[in-house]
Amino acid sequence: MPIKIQKDLPAKTVLESENIFVMDEDRAMSQDIRPLEILILNLMPIKEDTETQLLRALSNTPLQVDCSFLMLTSHVSKNTSTSHLNKFYCTFDEIRRKRYDGMIITGAPVELLEYEEVDYWPELTDIMEWSKTHVTSTWHICWGAQAGLYYHYGVPKYLMEKKLSGVYRHKVLDRKVELVRSWDDYVMAPHSRYTEVRREDIEKHPELVILAESEEAGVLLVMSRDGRQIFVQGHPEYDRMSLNQEYVRDVGRGLGPEIPCNYYENDDPATTPVLTWRNISNTLYFNWLNFYVYQITPYDLYEGEDYYSI
Repeated sequence: MPIKIQKDLPAKTVLESENIFVMDEDRAMSQDIRPLEILILNLMPIKEDTETQLLRALSNTPLQVDCSFLMLTSHVSKNTSTSHLNKFYCTFDEIRRKRYDGMIITGAPVELLEYEEVDYWPELTDIMEWSKTHVTSTWHICWGAQAGLYYHYGVPKYLMEKKLSGVYRHKVLDRKVELVRSWDDYVMAPHSRYTEVRREDIEKHPELVILAESEEAGVLLVMSRDGRQIFVQGHPEYDRMSLNQEYVRDVGRGLGPEIPCNYYENDDPATTPVLTWRNISNTLYFNWLNFYVYQITPYDLYEGEDYYSI
């Protein structure tokens, strides 16, 4: 959150030059506060795990966050009970007239399919198009990031030679951008995927900026320069055991997976995984909620509009 200071205090100029968020008295007096409305489109098969991970990531802020979960009607979930979905999730038809401060679109285990082959692709593209006018800032994760980059900008994805799984070191490319404020020069983040988007395709779009990438894992973090669309090709929201659960699952399926990189002590799956990315995840989600949602979104999401004409 910002530091509130007197308008003409000399320290204000120094702090701003160091990219520290300060707010003078005039702006502070004009701010109204209400809960942020965040919509989460959960495409992951085991939805309860993803719910916990995302709510944990969103909780590290003094802002009050009101989360709603969205499900697709064009796809039947095989791993989450109907009673859970009916109790805690809404459909797009139920909320399409509403506006939200922020939205999260998760990953999904459909990487090996072409986008148009995914059974819910038409419904997902309807939601992504709707988000451009009904959401202040939309956050895309892993396959959701690849799908968002493809839908909004035509950025293709590529099949890698083998699954990328592990925790990788990324270079932060511009620490003065608010989304990566307070990050170190290099940060660790988990990845778990078979496909990738590439720097050269993203750079064809000047409205996009790459903020963090790895020599081994490629691009981690991309955003539109206006902050309306943010794409995270990794999984900063993962908890300590997430990659372990995926590894054990793939072993059980006879897939012969490689041990996740930089994850277990001495690469021994019998040990407890080392948690090296929680602070980065907390900071990343905090920065998004503060700088690209709270500081931008209007106090009245429907000001000057007829609700039923939206």
